[in-house]
Amino acid sequence: VQFVESGGGLVQAGGSLTLACAASGFNLENYAVGWFRQAPGKEREGVSCISSTNGGIYYADSVKGRFTILSDNSKDTVYLQMNSLKPEDTAVYYCAADWLSGLCENAQSTGVLGDLGMDYWGKGTLVTVSS
Repeated sequence: VQFVESGGGLVQAGGSLTLACAASGFNLENYAVGWFRQAPGKEREGVSCISSTNGGIYYADSVKGRFTILSDNSKDTVYLQMNSLKPEDTAVYYCAADWLSGLCENAQSTGVLGDLGMDYWGKGTLVTVSS
């Protein structure tokens, strides 16, 4: 069972990247998938979430209007399209999956995407945005 991120790299400010998170050994049906990031010296931050059960979506205020989360259940892959990137978006980006959870709904109601009790985590992909 694996959850593998890809698509990270170096990009100039204002540029775009698309991250992918592919599930291997399990399918994403009935999972909520979240994207998280951790910048050097900072705590991990919840960025976005999508629920396969009801299509619920959450974005942190810091990325709203710039990032788009998409799910392709036929490929068991979740994407994070990142536009208008800023240097402060530089971080290691992780995806994580939680079974039959209200992860996204809780984030929508509280304004915070929590990362406790996730079933699967990827190892992360580095995004570097130069100024």
